[in-house]
Amino acid sequence: MRQITARTPDGADIAVTIEGQGPALLLVTGLGGTARFWAPAAARLAATHTVISFDHRAVGASTRGSAPVSVGLLADDCIAVLDAAGIGRTILLGHSLGGAIGQTFAHRHGERLTGLVLSATWMTPNRFIAELFDARRKLLLADPAGYAALAAIMGYSPGWLAANWPVLDAAVAAAPLSPPQQAAVAERIAALLAFDGRPLLGAYDGPTLVQGVSDDMIVPAFLQQELAAAIPHAEALEFPDGGHLFPVSRTEAFVTTLAAWIYANVPPA
Repeated sequence: MRQITARTPDGADIAVTIEGQGPALLLVTGLGGTARFWAPAAARLAATHTVISFDHRAVGASTRGSAPVSVGLLADDCIAVLDAAGIGRTILLGHSLGGAIGQTFAHRHGERLTGLVLSATWMTPNRFIAELFDARRKLLLADPAGYAALAAIMGYSPGWLAANWPVLDAAVAAAPLSPPQQAAVAERIAALLAFDGRPLLGAYDGPTLVQGVSDDMIVPAFLQQELAAAIPHAEALEFPDGGHLFPVSRTEAFVTTLAAWIYANVPPA
């Protein structure tokens, strides 16, 4: 495993983790924005791939830079990450907000992709997404510890969380308590709510997998079904349970299924 820093045109320093060897696989986190979200899955995937993960700008060990934050900017940050890592083409796996970033990346930089996986994401915010994330933004400013606790409670299936309470404790301990941390989350929620993937569809025609989980309480599975139906030739996969953060709670099934899809659909770069 090695750590590098990617510098963006507006001066953000992005903390990047690279592990394993083989075809490149770029993992793009959701709203939480940290590379550590992928730690359980990345350790497994590194047996067959060069796995690249990173802290989003203004999150974790990455700095913010000066540009206004948007999904488009976050997609362009992925180019800075790939260039710093010396990666030409990659499979991109984007989860939740990372899936919105992935759709934008495919539209802007499709020549850099060998495959695209859109996980627990959506095409355009409907009223459910708008109401939920607006409420979360208000809670963030009023009670950041409550915001962090609710994100974990809604993010995992109840049975799994009941057996893994330290995950909730860690989420609360890492709550965005400082004004700069809260501002970073709030502007990312605003970027999320402004995203509309409908004009982006059809720009990328390479191998695409849209996956979700039936019991997702944050980005419901019907939104992945809608997205998959709108992308020509996309394959759809729905796990039966695991909650929104199923790459953590159902790591074995997540990794096994992903590896099988890549083997069957993505030619070596």
